[in-house]
Amino acid sequence: MATGGRGAVVAMAAGSTLSSASVTLFLLLVLPRVSQAQTFFFSFRQPETCGHNQYFDISALSCVACGSNQRQDARGTSCVCLPGFQMISNNGGPDITCKKCPEHMKGVTEDGWNCISCPGGLTAEGKCHCPTGHILVERNVNGTLLSQATCELCDESENSFTVANALGNRCVRCEPAFINTSKSCACSEPNILTGGLCLSSTGNFPLRMISTARYGELGISFTSEWFAKYLQSAAAACWVYGNLTSCQALGNMCVMNMNYYDSSTFDACGLFQFIFENTAALGTVHSVSFWRQNLPWLFYGDQLGLAPQILSTTPLPTNFSFKGENQQSTKLKFIAASYDVRGNFLKWQTLEGGILQLCPDTETRLNAAYSFGTTYQQSCEIPVPKILTDFPTPTFYDVYLEYTDENQHQYIWAVPVLNLNLQHKKMFVNKDSSSGKWLLTRRIFLVDTLSGRENDLGSQPRLIRVATQISLSIHLVPNTKNGNIYPPLITIAYHDIDIKDPSSQSVKVSFSVTYEMDQGEAHVQTDIALGVLGGLAVLSSLLKTAGWKRRIGSPMIDLQTVAKFLVYYAGDLANVFFIITVGTGLYWLIFFKALQFLHKLISQITIDIFFIDWERPKGKVLKAVEGEGGVRSATVPVSIWRTYFVANEWNEIQTVRKINPLFQVLTVLFLLEVVGFKNLALMDSSSSLSRSPPSYIAPYSRILRYAVSSALWLVIGLIQIVFFAVFYERFIEDKIRQFVDLCCMSNISVFLLSHRCFGYYIHGRSVHGHADTNMEEMNMNLKREAENLCSQRGLVPNTDGQTFQIAISSQMRQHYDRIHETLTRKNGPARLLSSSGSTFEQSVKAYHTMNKFLGSFIDHVHKEMDYFIKDKLLLERILGMEFMEPMEKSIFYNDEGYSFSSVLYYGNEATLLIYDLMFFCVVDLACQNFILAAFLTYLQQEIFRFIRNAVGQKNLASKTLVDQRFLI
Repeated sequence: MATGGRGAVVAMAAGSTLSSASVTLFLLLVLPRVSQAQTFFFSFRQPETCGHNQYFDISALSCVACGSNQRQDARGTSCVCLPGFQMISNNGGPDITCKKCPEHMKGVTEDGWNCISCPGGLTAEGKCHCPTGHILVERNVNGTLLSQATCELCDESENSFTVANALGNRCVRCEPAFINTSKSCACSEPNILTGGLCLSSTGNFPLRMISTARYGELGISFTSEWFAKYLQSAAAACWVYGNLTSCQALGNMCVMNMNYYDSSTFDACGLFQFIFENTAALGTVHSVSFWRQNLPWLFYGDQLGLAPQILSTTPLPTNFSFKGENQQSTKLKFIAASYDVRGNFLKWQTLEGGILQLCPDTETRLNAAYSFGTTYQQSCEIPVPKILTDFPTPTFYDVYLEYTDENQHQYIWAVPVLNLNLQHKKMFVNKDSSSGKWLLTRRIFLVDTLSGRENDLGSQPRLIRVATQISLSIHLVPNTKNGNIYPPLITIAYHDIDIKDPSSQSVKVSFSVTYEMDQGEAHVQTDIALGVLGGLAVLSSLLKTAGWKRRIGSPMIDLQTVAKFLVYYAGDLANVFFIITVGTGLYWLIFFKALQFLHKLISQITIDIFFIDWERPKGKVLKAVEGEGGVRSATVPVSIWRTYFVANEWNEIQTVRKINPLFQVLTVLFLLEVVGFKNLALMDSSSSLSRSPPSYIAPYSRILRYAVSSALWLVIGLIQIVFFAVFYERFIEDKIRQFVDLCCMSNISVFLLSHRCFGYYIHGRSVHGHADTNMEEMNMNLKREAENLCSQRGLVPNTDGQTFQIAISSQMRQHYDRIHETLTRKNGPARLLSSSGSTFEQSVKAYHTMNKFLGSFIDHVHKEMDYFIKDKLLLERILGMEFMEPMEKSIFYNDEGYSFSSVLYYGNEATLLIYDLMFFCVVDLACQNFILAAFLTYLQQEIFRFIRNAVGQKNLASKTLVDQRFLI
């Protein structure tokens, strides 16, 4: 039926004579239908759950009964005949036919197809049994079956020296150790049988061997089945016969025990050391005193102080570079001699391709670890079942660095190993911070799942050991620019895992490559720079404190003076640290700048300021007197709007800067993230600003991130400052000079005290006498001034000097304070709409008194509080202090540099720029995110600007009687 159906379908496809409807109808009629009640699940069975007389059907995935006279085979997937039955046919699975052997031939041949008479007894499988030392013979040389099998004794005499092999089916030559020792295949007394070898009792080989596997991390030791089976034989063959493979196997067992050596015991490393010490006559390999003939090179000796000599005495006789077409100079070509656990040499292999990297990745990313100058980091978590599957036996590696000398001859340099799990005198000496106590070794492995098996090598291990941390450190030779390096060092840490529930256990592993350089000279230079600049900072702070004491008119050195010195010193020290960190990349001292910034901010918002109005009344008007019922004349009031307008302009320029903070943040962020300057901070040798997605991305260096971000921040800031000074202020807008012009046009002077006896004066007295005038007169005044038809604006006749630094006398300050106390008695301005009349009138009176006093002071009315004008000495300008103390007269210093801006953001751009830079860098170093750092930097700029404006408005209003509601 099925055959006919298939033929019909083929015929229809070939002839193409039937319609598609006919084909569909035919298929519905012929092909089987799926019943609606049919299910698609069945019982799950494991092969080992099948009974003794069942086999596991690999097709049906279930247990099926064997036929008669049959039983399950060793694998459990087919059937075999019962003992005493021969096979007649065998097509696999249950398709086997068995027949009972006759009584006179009860034995079955080894292949199971024939019955045979046996000379002795039968085995449990029904095969012929022969005594020890005999082999079973069932056929002639030509293959003809014998009627009766025979047991032939292997000739152990001197003529043959043969014994039966492990299978008992042929005679083989006995071990040379037996022949050489006893002249036979038997190891009789007084000779000693050990490890499958026969040794003479006259030898000095240690017999007290222990097959202990040590797991120092867990503090566990137990007898390893692998050591119990092969330690003695490997050690004996290595010692007596110098067998190369056995010596390698013995060395592997020592490495599996973490190179642990105790002279009182003869475990794997004890036996290795015994052979090493007693084979000195054999000589060394390649003139390396630690490398004995026939033995692997495992140790560098146990002398203290040897490690620093090995690691930092002799540089490699070649050089490397970050760039170049020659791959030899840009790649670290590490190669390894690999051995299996039995001591067989496998091959030479390069470490590229992830030989030592347990974490899977693309070949490009794996190989990036060996690009010279690339700091590499890789980590992952691996399930224990995968480890057990991928590493049934360990592979051992002796790592070398291949290089080419100037004559193009190829050499290899042995790479030392720092095993953090190595114990010497029961101490983990390689975990010590001092390299003088380290004990370097050579051979490593990645995973050991073998030595942790206790009773059966085929069972699950009790413990496994995994190399969880492998670090390859390259130490650069100092004071050289040729790319010279000292011998690389492999630092490896193993983790001992107690296997309890493998399905739920996992292990974290990592691989890294780091580059190091001796920073001793850099530290010395840094210390010298800190000492010199720190001393200058102390001197600068003392000078600033002395200048501040003079400016406040205080001769006493009190607690306030000490505090002021510490604040100045913190600011100067921050500048010192900034200079050093930009040069050396040391970023952990950058917080001191914040103290200086806060000091500047507090100083600016606590200044004393007063706007002197020079406007005089224009005549008198008739004014009705309330309550008196009469009219009398009164002076025309002077408008307060000019004072409000100047005060508002002052408030606006308080936070004017030479850079645009938003542009600064966005530009730096654009260059870092979009253009790719952040890639210059990667710890690799590439100077490219872009990285392709498949390539390995090295981790960021904190020092390089600081260097790149600070360099970009400074460059963008300096470009803005230059643009502001050269173009913007000249051709667009200069708000500082415009404010001085506004004062002059408004007939308003600014008297400002930043210290008790020091401050600034902006002379804004109009040369036209009046500023409260109409448009026509104002334009006429400007025209006259442009045509030099009036006097100049300077405080001194025939000069243009309008800005001054002032040092006032104590008497002047005392008089100022008496008037100012009345003005600010309520610690704020009198509210125009809510204050009581008496309080408001008192404040207004104090305001007019202060205005009149300061005006008369500027006009030299008070001879006992007079002043004189002079230029500052060059040294005074450099040091930022005044040598002359204002005793009887105040001193006005000509100031062409508009230094009153020092109480504004404008005059502190360097401090603000550095503070913003450091804030940006601190946030980035903490979170490693330029975007977040940029956002928080701009946010703190706006917060401080808001605080500065808010507090500045309140301070300005409280000290000038300007209502805060008019300050926008």
